Amino acid sequence: MPVLEVVGWLGSALLVVSLLQTRVMRFRVLNTVSCVVLIGYNAAVGVWPMAAMNVVLVAINLGVIARMVRRRHDDRTYDAVPIGLDEPFLRHLLERHAGDIRTFNPDLPSDVAAACDHAFVVSTADTVVGVVLTRAGDRPAEQQVVLDYVLPAYRDFTPGEFVFRPDGPFAALGTRRVVASPGMAASERYLRAVGFVEQDGRRVLDLERVA
Repeated sequence: MPVLEVVGWLGSALLVVSLLQTRVMRFRVLNTVSCVVLIGYNAAVGVWPMAAMNVVLVAINLGVIARMVRRRHDDRTYDAVPIGLDEPFLRHLLERHAGDIRTFNPDLPSDVAAACDHAFVVSTADTVVGVVLTRAGDRPAEQQVVLDYVLPAYRDFTPGEFVFRPDGPFAALGTRRVVASPGMAASERYLRAVGFVEQDGRRVLDLERVA
């Protein structure tokens, strides 16, 4: 098979793979790469309308990626709102995503909300992107994270940081320290990104220190 034809098939395969992605950022990046490959292929075989279309798609993707990166830490983009543990919407959210939640948190109790004291829903515009559940910690003014769940499409971002900010919803509770759950240990990069550090074998976010 000629090399040029291989390039064309590779670009088409990447395009298909990009469309299968559930994560917004991953979709945009893979789609951009596939369009770049297809620009080269279509230019080489002289199919200029397709080459031009892919140039436009690259420009659109790069614009969207730049906007997402710029807004990922912008507190005007995300809202972290306390919600009652018995609220039907919270129950619905947990039940709807129960399978995915269990994949990453196999040791959670069957009724995780009943084991918690506080719940926060993270949203952007009109879309829910995650939920955080906590209970009272072992020390005064301490909260233990029981569940920090982000919907698949937003896992390239850190929406949880808007719950854990010093001026976030924990401030209204008088919380000074947040402790990560053992199940969050695998998310070391995420924990560092939102400010958790290791103390006495626990991953702890000192809200007064980062204020």
